Amino acid sequence: MLSVDPIRWPLEAIWQAVQPDLAGFTCEALPTVDSTNTELMRRLKAGQHEPTLLVAEQQSAGRGRLGRQWHGQRGDSLTFSLGLPLSPADWSGLSLAVGVSLADSLDPANAPGHHIALKWPNDLWLSQNKRERKLGGILVETATFDRQRYVVIGVGINVRALALTAPQTTSIAAGCLQDLQAEADVASTLLRVVPSLVQTVQAFAQWGFAPYQARFARRDALAGRDVQLSDGTQGQAHGVTQSGALLVHTSAGMKEITSSEVSVRPVTGRAPSGDLRPC
Repeated sequence: MLSVDPIRWPLEAIWQAVQPDLAGFTCEALPTVDSTNTELMRRLKAGQHEPTLLVAEQQSAGRGRLGRQWHGQRGDSLTFSLGLPLSPADWSGLSLAVGVSLADSLDPANAPGHHIALKWPNDLWLSQNKRERKLGGILVETATFDRQRYVVIGVGINVRALALTAPQTTSIAAGCLQDLQAEADVASTLLRVVPSLVQTVQAFAQWGFAPYQARFARRDALAGRDVQLSDGTQGQAHGVTQSGALLVHTSAGMKEITSSEVSVRPVTGRAPSGDLRPC
């Protein structure tokens, strides 16, 4: 039997960077789990309320959309969840702020035509030479304990090339971080994104999405594009509001769309293939 070298997760470095600003913070890596989001929710119900970073080398039941499943090898995708008590005045736009943090950490240059874009409300796209592919996904869930709110932020990022198999379809290629940065791996990517992500979530609790609006606009994959809402309405996307709602100009006028109401897809061109199961 071939031996498999362990992934050397930089948990100590992450803990040292985060713990001074987040008391009680812990980091843990698991070889396999059904879902990092589900596991943190189980722990919450069992009375574990500490701020926690949970990363998994592989997931057996990560949750995504449209019933799609990933068949990637260990090390292909970075999958982790960050859970912590949080009490923002307004939860609107949290997934967008998380996306801004991830994209800025992974792609600080944000070069036109060769960068990480953000598709409202929770996807990271790899945009290269007018080709768009899904790079990652975000899933935010909340629960209440002892009259306090606890948030679990699940993140999935394709790091190495992998294939997505959807029911009754052929295998579809998805974008990966190594297409943008050949040296990327799951361990170094985790270290790059987590400290800034924790800072972003803490700042969001105090200030909301407004401070991230302009940064989101610089990476907005839908701005100026014709889009179709899940209820069939069509229009043109015009950025997002200070609360993170998507502005869509329709035949009935400008509408503010929240993520709890509809999903959005571009009308023209093929949407990025691949639907990550981040958590």
